[in-house]
Amino acid sequence: MSADWTAAIARARAHAPYLAGALDRLPRLTELLAAGDSAGALALAKAAGEGAPDTSAALRREKQALALALAIGDLAGAFPLLEVTGALSAFADRALNAAIVEGIRRRAPDFDPAHTPTGFIALALGKHGAGELNYSSDIDPILLFDPLLLPRRERDEPGEAAQRVARTVVETLSRMDHEGYVFRVDLRLRPASEVSPLAISVNAALTHYESSALTWERAAFIRARACAGDIAAGEGFLAAIRPFVWRRSLDFGAIAEIGRLTAQIRASTRGSAVVGPGFDLKKGRGGIREVEFYAQTHQLIHGGRNPALRLRGTRATLDALAAAGLVPAEEARLLGESYDRLRTVEHRLQMMQDQQTHSLPKTAEAIEAVARLDGLASGQALLGELTEITEAVGSRYDALIMANTPQGSVVVAMPEQSSLVEELEALRFTEPAALAERIRGWLGGKVRALRSEAARAAFETIRPDLLAAFAAAPEPERALARWEQLLGNLPTAINLFNLLVARPALIELLARILGLAPPLADALARRADLLDPLIDASAFDLPGTVEDLTAQLSRFESGDDYERKLDAVRRKVGEIRFKLGVQLIEGANDPIAIGQALARIAEAALVVLTDAAACEFRAAHGAVPGSELLVLGLGRMGGGVLTHASDLDLIYLFSGDHQAESDGRRPLGATHYYNRLSQRAISALSVATAQGALFEVDTRLRPSGEQGPPAASLDSFERYQREQAWTWEHMALCRARPLYGSAEGRAPLAAIVRDVLTAPRDDDKLRTDVLEMRAKMANHKPPKGPLDVKLARGGLVDLEFIIHFIQLRERGPGLDPDIGEAVRALAAAGLLPPTLVEAHDALTRLLVAGRLLAPDMQVPGPAACMALVRACGYGDWEALEQGLGLARRHVAAAWQEAFGETLETDA
Repeated sequence: MSADWTAAIARARAHAPYLAGALDRLPRLTELLAAGDSAGALALAKAAGEGAPDTSAALRREKQALALALAIGDLAGAFPLLEVTGALSAFADRALNAAIVEGIRRRAPDFDPAHTPTGFIALALGKHGAGELNYSSDIDPILLFDPLLLPRRERDEPGEAAQRVARTVVETLSRMDHEGYVFRVDLRLRPASEVSPLAISVNAALTHYESSALTWERAAFIRARACAGDIAAGEGFLAAIRPFVWRRSLDFGAIAEIGRLTAQIRASTRGSAVVGPGFDLKKGRGGIREVEFYAQTHQLIHGGRNPALRLRGTRATLDALAAAGLVPAEEARLLGESYDRLRTVEHRLQMMQDQQTHSLPKTAEAIEAVARLDGLASGQALLGELTEITEAVGSRYDALIMANTPQGSVVVAMPEQSSLVEELEALRFTEPAALAERIRGWLGGKVRALRSEAARAAFETIRPDLLAAFAAAPEPERALARWEQLLGNLPTAINLFNLLVARPALIELLARILGLAPPLADALARRADLLDPLIDASAFDLPGTVEDLTAQLSRFESGDDYERKLDAVRRKVGEIRFKLGVQLIEGANDPIAIGQALARIAEAALVVLTDAAACEFRAAHGAVPGSELLVLGLGRMGGGVLTHASDLDLIYLFSGDHQAESDGRRPLGATHYYNRLSQRAISALSVATAQGALFEVDTRLRPSGEQGPPAASLDSFERYQREQAWTWEHMALCRARPLYGSAEGRAPLAAIVRDVLTAPRDDDKLRTDVLEMRAKMANHKPPKGPLDVKLARGGLVDLEFIIHFIQLRERGPGLDPDIGEAVRALAAAGLLPPTLVEAHDALTRLLVAGRLLAPDMQVPGPAACMALVRACGYGDWEALEQGLGLARRHVAAAWQEAFGETLETDA
């Protein structure tokens, strides 16, 4: 629809007294608008303050002209909503900056107004921060200062100078005369506004937000941005408080807090509770604020984990929530369109008299005028439309709050011993009285995480379901003991309790994790937020390719230093490994597929962290021309199937001339360079940070041995493998796979491995070496328990020795680092019996599942046994034992065939 400037001006003259007056006062601007020259009108408006006697007058004139140009363009349909609000927000930025410059100039006469003001910051919040300012809006900045950088007179104390600048800012923008005013300035969003000065030092603000800020302040900072003054310092401050706003753990307590705030707003809002005369479009049920709260609530919960949700604009946030699958796309569209329409009607109200109002007029005649100004046929048409919109918004917002907030009030009191004992007896706990005493101890101050009233209230909400889940858990006492360990390790449990309140299905899963899988229980005791991703059905999907995972792990936040990158990778990898563990105990995916996924995430972590280490190292030492770092994976890492207990067998190599030198400010010889870089890369993978440990790295298979330097040149590696390596080292090389380096760098490494493995060798010596190596291994590393399917005779080590013997003897067929693929290829070539394929899969499934469900390799309790049965695809424990025995007998038979030697097994 084309813009109708004539009709817009006519409606403004007839129904908006403020606009009618402005049209008369600004005839040149009115001519441009009547001619439909929107660009000329906006340019003229922006220049309206030129020649004014002072800053305040210049800004008032620009504001009046801009408001008229935007209003008529809006009414004409020439300017969409976001263009209008964006232009108003940009003017607010310019006005604040001009007022800050004026304030500093008054306190520091030597300050050049043409320079960017340093040491004084204005942060925009609310609609101003989001770039969605309305026609007659207040602005709600937070004013900060840096006492070391603020320009001032030499005798001025920095804090007093900052307050004088702040008072000038408020006066410049708020003072009213016959030309109106610029903006009403509301500073009540600053920390502790009832007692704090107008401008607050950066350090004092940081202390507040790191220690005592409230949920509503977090919500306010979702849309915060540095808008005027020292922008760079403002962005630095916002980066520093980012952990306060965007918490890593899902915070369902924020929903309850926003729900309480909503109830207070609705209860205190004056005017009609339903759409009609006096209804508040901003604060009323289904109004503007509830759409904003809907978006911000989801951001508070999920934005810490998903940076794509950290947007300021309400419409953009709703679209991002839909794209992330967190809200239905249709609901996001409805709320977004409703929001735009409510904001448009709000603008019509404010155009009437240039008043900061959000309420419909109290008379039918005035409502009729608003409707006519908007271009509607009647006031009733406007009320009907608003009724439909607010009901749709209100019902969806109510559903969000109600679905995630405990119903009714919780009386936080110590449970009566007698009633608690009866409750535990009914749940058939073995020692209910003793357990009741333990629970009273938790609530009586013994557990730090339960000392706050909010934590105890949330715990009381989930206690009946939690105890019932523990009672129904496979091993209730074990689950309870681990639950106590989890509570004892948490500084605060409120987020965990609120998550369980909001997602009660997680309680049963939590009980199973604590009862069945010690490694997962230990991980959870260190990081309760590992439960957070389980609220999504995608938690039971296998992760994507190495490339997908590398991209996912590489999404660092702006300003992240090296240590933060290490923490971020550990956090994300921990979450994925935990999800894979839950998939295993729930029987959601084949253990072999889970083992392959564990290897993919390890490879992606290696790539990302080695890149980060190399980047950090190059900053000091440069790069070695014509050379690069390469990493070769061996063992289970090379074969691409890990368990939750696997370490990473790696060899670090480098290409190019070992006598070359790096080109940085602190140059190093190539060998020294790559040895130090390798140590840095190993530490990046293995050293524990604030987020815990990641992987154990084993580099003992490197050419120089356990005591030698960590890195070797590609030439020396090739020479060693051809001239000095033992047979067992070539066996290990059968599972070698380049994991890091460019395609051009990996190709010659892969060729060296292939050439070594396919080189002619003495078959008798090969057989003798393999048998001697296995005999030594059997003597020094006996199986640790009945479920040690790796070291038990007829287990995976014996199977791998058979495969490597055939691979090296035949010099070509089946040379695949993935043992599963290798055994299939060798069986297809008639070099191994087909029964080994099934044997390999059965043993590998039990290895991967057993490392989680029976990490001590002993037969676990009945429940964990059944979880193993389910994970490995058997009907019952007897069938699993029979399958394991059959697999080991197949391996023993293949050993006899390959080596002419009987393999004694207990299978």
